Amino acid sequence: MDYATLKALKLSEFTEAADGYQSLSDSASASKDDIDNRVAAGMRKALEGEAAESAQGALKALSDNFHYVQTECGLVSTALNGFVYDVEAAKRKLDAAVADAGAAKCTVNSDGSVSYPAGGDEVDGKVPEGGTARGLTDSSAQGVGRQAASFDPNPHYRAAQECADRIAEALKEATDADEKWAPKLRALKADDDLTVSDRDWIDAKSDMAGVSKVAEHYFDSIKHPPEGGDSEENAQWWKDLTSQEREAYLSLHPSVVGALDGLPAEVRDEANRTVFSETKAKYQLDLDSIPAEPVNKFTMINTINGPVQVHSDEWMAWNEKYADRKSELQGAVKGMTAIQGRFDRTGENGLPEAYLLGFDPVGKGDGKVILANGNPDTADHTGVYIPGTGSNLEGIGKDLHRGDILWATSDRLAPGQNVSTITWFDYDAPRSAYPGDKGDAIPEAMHDRYAEKAGPTLREFMDGSRVAHQGESGAGNLGHTTLIGHSYGSTVIGDAAKSGSFHDGPLAADDVVAVGSPGMQADRAADLGIKHGHMWAEQGGGSDNFVTGGGKVIGLGDNWTIPTDPEFGANIMQSDAADHGAYWNGSEDGSKPSVSLQNQARVIVGDYGSVTLD
Repeated sequence: MDYATLKALKLSEFTEAADGYQSLSDSASASKDDIDNRVAAGMRKALEGEAAESAQGALKALSDNFHYVQTECGLVSTALNGFVYDVEAAKRKLDAAVADAGAAKCTVNSDGSVSYPAGGDEVDGKVPEGGTARGLTDSSAQGVGRQAASFDPNPHYRAAQECADRIAEALKEATDADEKWAPKLRALKADDDLTVSDRDWIDAKSDMAGVSKVAEHYFDSIKHPPEGGDSEENAQWWKDLTSQEREAYLSLHPSVVGALDGLPAEVRDEANRTVFSETKAKYQLDLDSIPAEPVNKFTMINTINGPVQVHSDEWMAWNEKYADRKSELQGAVKGMTAIQGRFDRTGENGLPEAYLLGFDPVGKGDGKVILANGNPDTADHTGVYIPGTGSNLEGIGKDLHRGDILWATSDRLAPGQNVSTITWFDYDAPRSAYPGDKGDAIPEAMHDRYAEKAGPTLREFMDGSRVAHQGESGAGNLGHTTLIGHSYGSTVIGDAAKSGSFHDGPLAADDVVAVGSPGMQADRAADLGIKHGHMWAEQGGGSDNFVTGGGKVIGLGDNWTIPTDPEFGANIMQSDAADHGAYWNGSEDGSKPSVSLQNQARVIVGDYGSVTLD
């Protein structure tokens, strides 16, 4: 970048462009939400048939387009602000050097050199002549040049050389910034079509990585989240950021923002949706890149006992190289398809907007998902469901459905009030429940270590939910929150309750429901800090007897005590669940729930008097 260009550069034009792209990003976000939560949701309520399905497909494509525009325009805005940040320092340095040159009665030329007038004491009867100083950027060369100027009889030479060096440094910094940012900004362009493909999202992730790499100085100027901060500290950090700084974090590090407890649900959802779209695209492309399984899977070989069918060498080579990876990718894609399916069901049976509060496809290969029906920050009643043994990303659809039907049933019991239900799967769950399950001789569910590790994570999430609720609904407005743990999920709740210190206080929940619990690592509900009368438990038949009885034997129930034992101190609710997974049976709209489901919903909405007890 030359002197004339930097001198005339109006950075305000770039910041205005950044603001324009941010406005476009915000507009695209609003349009996406309007399509998903009003237009498409309203159509699901009112229309059926092939034409309606076709229209839903078109709306889905349009929503994807807006989401992509939102992500890319936010990235362009951040990149422009990063460019301004880097060039602004050089521009200030240039302007200061030019001003100092003028004050020293020197003239800055069009090429950035500095001319100085005649001056100083006469030498041989003559005043030392003026001249021109040319800037140097190498530190050694600068030292030599300034030393030479200091020996010159014309004192203006020293000032001119110093200003010229500063101008040269400013031009070099501006040129470096321009060369750094120009290719990144040029790369921020989409395909010339109306289809947002998996490759487009991969390109978006690449753009994010590229901008993040060159924006380190700009990003370092922004206050980072408190290291190891609690929910209140996280919330304050976000509140203190400017809108520009928030957008920088959302654009460059959505996975960081999406995982922070204490932040508003809308913010975490926006961040995690970007991570989700990029991850889903990558996994699908990786899956598509795996060669097809060989057609000739078997071949015949001759043995002393005659011809025997065995796997072909071709298939064995494919199986060794690709089978495990294909299975892993298929499972992850299946789970992400289920999550997308929940997004697409908004409006069906009155389902409210979904909020993706946490998403990570990694974690023992099982992945982690936190998804809310309705905004928990503004809900009057919130139910948090914790799944148990065997939960993973591949099978998350089952647990999301339980969250859906819990919402539908609870919503019917609380007319005029806002209800939110959350499926919280943010831990590595045991894979096996009995010998031989998943090939394990010793079932993983026999060990408390999974719950012990998950407990603090659940406690932090619950604290964060309360902080976010107060932030959106007003100080003192805590809402009513119920924790529901199924099977080993109830053990997780027990460890979450025990993970806090005396000063941390009890869990941020008004009620706790243990469903088919093998034990909560406590003799009594009071040992977990749960208020008298606010601990609830259900037990079904069939396989439930194996889970609850087994929990006593292996010690998940402390001193052989589980929540459905009278001495534990829980309200034992009636249950018609025929087996361990039948607690959430009922119609999709919540109009005909099972007894087990109805009782859970009554606790969620605080209608304790209607709960039927054993």
